[in-house]
Amino acid sequence: MNVLIVYPETKNTVTGNYCTACQYKDILTDLGHNVSLSEEYEGQGAELLIAINAQKKNRDIERFAEAYPESKIIVILSGTDIYPEPSERSIHSMRLAHSIIALQQNGVKKVPDEMKEKVHVIIQSVINDGSDSKSNLMRKGFDVALVSNLRRVKDPFLAAEAARMMPQESELRIHHAGFVLEPDLGEFARKETISNERYQWLGGLSSFEVRELISSCDILIVTSKHEGAGRVIGEAIINNVPVISTRVDGVTGVLGDDYEGLFPVGDASALATLLARAETDEEFLLKLKKSCMSKAFNFDPVTEKDSWNKVLEDLFG
Repeated sequence: MNVLIVYPETKNTVTGNYCTACQYKDILTDLGHNVSLSEEYEGQGAELLIAINAQKKNRDIERFAEAYPESKIIVILSGTDIYPEPSERSIHSMRLAHSIIALQQNGVKKVPDEMKEKVHVIIQSVINDGSDSKSNLMRKGFDVALVSNLRRVKDPFLAAEAARMMPQESELRIHHAGFVLEPDLGEFARKETISNERYQWLGGLSSFEVRELISSCDILIVTSKHEGAGRVIGEAIINNVPVISTRVDGVTGVLGDDYEGLFPVGDASALATLLARAETDEEFLLKLKKSCMSKAFNFDPVTEKDSWNKVLEDLFG
């Protein structure tokens, strides 16, 4: 089967949507399909269109549906499609879709009731490539990974603010990887790196470099105001790195509402408190690790591949 995957423009950066597109291409190719990727729909024919981001790809979905009414459409719900609430364009894309993919269980709640029967939950898998752990690298101090492109919705400098609140004796250091997607934030990141000894902006990194960064740190933090299902959470869990995150649906849909490493959106003080506890309380850090590792089964590549096979069987018989 010929499959076309469209995803939002990347502007020469590594985005979550682009990584998702590449992962889906690999999975569907393994399932025997002919898959092509494109940042926009340009009239290509296909038996199946997979659109990543219901809102941004709404026009592409409309045009494909008009041009190939006999073909099928699958819409992948990104975080901004459904949080804080689905836009009219997102809902229209869901309506045109034959199948809707939510990336974590809480995402289903945001789909209008009349479309819920079309929803499948497929958590994106992560392959453990054997990245070196911190113990192997013999790094000192308390190293924290923040993997967040510079966008306001990610609240990328909340971690730097929290770092300034840490006790004087703390050895915490924030290692922030992320491409500049909103230009003024890049200048802020450069200035913060100079003025804040506990914070370092690394710029944009490749997928491999991101995995290396996460696996070499003690904690991964997520500071987003809205999160669809950050794939970095899976990267951390598979590498036995615990997570501290804002309490948002995209995270609780994976880690659970009762996970102890959660803090309120925008609350730098609460983040600093959790980081200080993780640095000084070994039992707390171990508890976070165990909680995260209990969710590792969600990121099994075989499960994701089987889930995609079932979705396609349901659509095409």
